[in-house]
Amino acid sequence: MTAKEWLIASMLPGLGSRGLSELIAHRPDWPHGWLARLNEPARSALRLWLDHPHRSPIQAHIEALDEWLAGDVRRHLLHPDHPDWPELLGQIPDPPPVLWAQGDISVLTAPCLAMVGTRRPTREGLGNAAGFAQALAERGWSVISGMALGIDGQAQRAALDARGKSAAVLGCGVDVVYPPRHADLHRRLLEEGGLLLSEHPPGTRARPAYFPRRNRIVTGLSLGVLVVEAAPRSGSLVSARLAMEQNREVFALPGSIHNPQAMGCLALIRDGAVLVTDVDDILNELGHWAQVGAPLSVAVDEPRESDPLLAWLSDTPTPLDALVNLTGNDVSSCQMRLLELELEGRVSQTSGGWVRLPR
Repeated sequence: MTAKEWLIASMLPGLGSRGLSELIAHRPDWPHGWLARLNEPARSALRLWLDHPHRSPIQAHIEALDEWLAGDVRRHLLHPDHPDWPELLGQIPDPPPVLWAQGDISVLTAPCLAMVGTRRPTREGLGNAAGFAQALAERGWSVISGMALGIDGQAQRAALDARGKSAAVLGCGVDVVYPPRHADLHRRLLEEGGLLLSEHPPGTRARPAYFPRRNRIVTGLSLGVLVVEAAPRSGSLVSARLAMEQNREVFALPGSIHNPQAMGCLALIRDGAVLVTDVDDILNELGHWAQVGAPLSVAVDEPRESDPLLAWLSDTPTPLDALVNLTGNDVSSCQMRLLELELEGRVSQTSGGWVRLPR
């Protein structure tokens, strides 16, 4: 089937991703085999498009697809017949019939690990997310997450800082920046070899109902999921449950029993998740994938990524004491370097700490 035919299939009423997956398992011919197996609402919708395409509401979406694809060579509509469709995603019970993709789709050809965690991380959690993401990127792995505030965004920034690859699965269209505070990360994913993915067409605004559904794609694309910090009953634990249902490995970082943001990880470990303290714990557990990819050579010609202090800054304010802890430098050295960067127009001080300015 072509991209347009998969788009049509994804828009038929009364099916849903699970119903489509069950139908696709029978490998029906397009379109007559589909017509024979579809329920009445879906059959009528498909028949209308086949007989009178310009009377069908589906036609406008096909024309919008053509226009969107023509706008940038980095835009793709991935589907099960596309050569770059991720095989792992086809193994879950309810894969999306199509994925709108913008960026470097080679991100999905490397072994992928999902990294998730709280939107309100501790300093230690931020440091752990960055450290694990960097180590994975340097081993040739792609970091998959949802571009959310906190752990998700920190992991994806660190992967890009290490000249590695990362894909963000969004609960909106790939052209919609959500959360707005991650406009810089959205841009970096497009410009620095990353990838934006969504099961929703461009222009779709973020809605609360979309985010739990997108988590199944984050974990479905990945060989396993690493939970860095998570409070009880958090969205990160939903991702871990989805991963287990998809037969993916679940990894969790331990933490203090006095830290509320560690309680979810401790519960996961108690229930059978793999306790990890080093990236090799993950790679060894995943067997033959551990040796995939040689360490990446990190270029040093880009000041934003070669400067240890600048690498920790984003559009989210970071306090000075956090920078001291993350970089290992003393207060005086951090203050002097921040002053230099401020004079260069690279950073700015706000009420919540220091932020990196867009270039």
